[in-house]
Amino acid sequence: MPFRTVLLCCVLWLAGALGQSAAAQQVVAGPMPGHSAMRAVQVWLQTDRSAEARLAFRPVGSDDEYRVTEPVRTDAGTAFTAEIDVTGLEPGTEYEYRVLLDGTAQESELALRFQTQPLWQWRESPPDFSFALGSCSYVNQPEYDRPGRPYGGDYQIYDAIAEAEPDFMLWMGDNFYYREVDWDSRWGMYQRVSHSRQLPEMQRLLTGMHHFGTWDDHDFGPNNSDRSYALRDTAKEVFDAFFPNPPFSGAGGGGVMSYFEWHDAGFFLLDNRYFRSANDRVTGERTVLGRAQAEWLIDALQKSNATFKFVVMGGQFINSAELFENYAHLAPGERREILDRIAAEDIPGVVFLTGDRHHSVLLKMDRRGEYPLYDWTVSPLTAGPGTPHDGEGQYRVEGSLFTERNFGRVEVTGPRDDRVATLILHDSNGVERFRYEIRANDLRAGS
Repeated sequence: MPFRTVLLCCVLWLAGALGQSAAAQQVVAGPMPGHSAMRAVQVWLQTDRSAEARLAFRPVGSDDEYRVTEPVRTDAGTAFTAEIDVTGLEPGTEYEYRVLLDGTAQESELALRFQTQPLWQWRESPPDFSFALGSCSYVNQPEYDRPGRPYGGDYQIYDAIAEAEPDFMLWMGDNFYYREVDWDSRWGMYQRVSHSRQLPEMQRLLTGMHHFGTWDDHDFGPNNSDRSYALRDTAKEVFDAFFPNPPFSGAGGGGVMSYFEWHDAGFFLLDNRYFRSANDRVTGERTVLGRAQAEWLIDALQKSNATFKFVVMGGQFINSAELFENYAHLAPGERREILDRIAAEDIPGVVFLTGDRHHSVLLKMDRRGEYPLYDWTVSPLTAGPGTPHDGEGQYRVEGSLFTERNFGRVEVTGPRDDRVATLILHDSNGVERFRYEIRANDLRAGS
């Protein structure tokens, strides 16, 4: 090869290499605010390649100089995700922020903001707030989906949730769906969650509010999976890499259970997969939560001063039909024990929020001498809708059943001595389809 040709090839290669290295890293999902405390917040994001990520932040409306967080390096091992701790904040304050990648501020068409919890205790009534909730979020990928009609759809629902402007979103399981090509490798699991989280229609929702989540079978492993799943610890690693939940577990290690408070409400996010015995097992103890987690739940509910104690899990709790993956079918003794202990401990304010069933319904269990227990199932977001089976209507509140794609919203309002939780169901376009009020004063023994 002539010398001039070799020289030209070298120059072109060098120019290409320099151009590639000079190309700016980008945020491909998020940023997404997660756990919010009074003086600290976590923010999650995902980049397209390795980068040193920081946040520059200041109170909204302030002329103060931006403060900058400590750097967090995104790398290929965790699909270039990062959870950035923002500390030294003030209670009850909304902050604006920018993402810095390798020192360069990233442009965003969306307003980037997060909020801290207010210090209202001993001072005033708790502030009003609202949150959205849903389960079963399926994002199509035809080359790996089952043949036939696409299972996912109506992605406009994510914009509809953002339009409602809740304070946070509660993801109640099946938040992404592992396929056969995913659940037998760590790399495949990270790829699946990345594909779902990078959906363009989801970005406004991710950025616009805080987010918390627990899982069910499809974001834990294969369909109907349990504690025997060989990659359950890998599943937890992947889940933790994409959900900036509070760094807490009350089950002695393992699982994704967590707890957080928003104003005067407590949220007990349970794990119904990591400790679960096989569905069809006929010997030994049958369990969904496991002994350690069930004991923690009773302790935490008893200790809590929250007005509403929202118990969140991937599958229904109140449903009495002994079918399929209903709690009453899988672990009837454990379910009965939890119900009995909530009554014996005289724990007020308990409301169950659940997912999984591909339809939405409010169940109300009246109890002799005790207040009624509610279980609001909200599902699906974008997965295929379904209907309940015969025999599942025992506790159903009239008019609450909805069998199309949907999301829920809860408004918690009123003075300290008369708080009300209003349950509102919306279809995938944001149209209201159901509304129901639960008064805190009606969730006490003797009420």
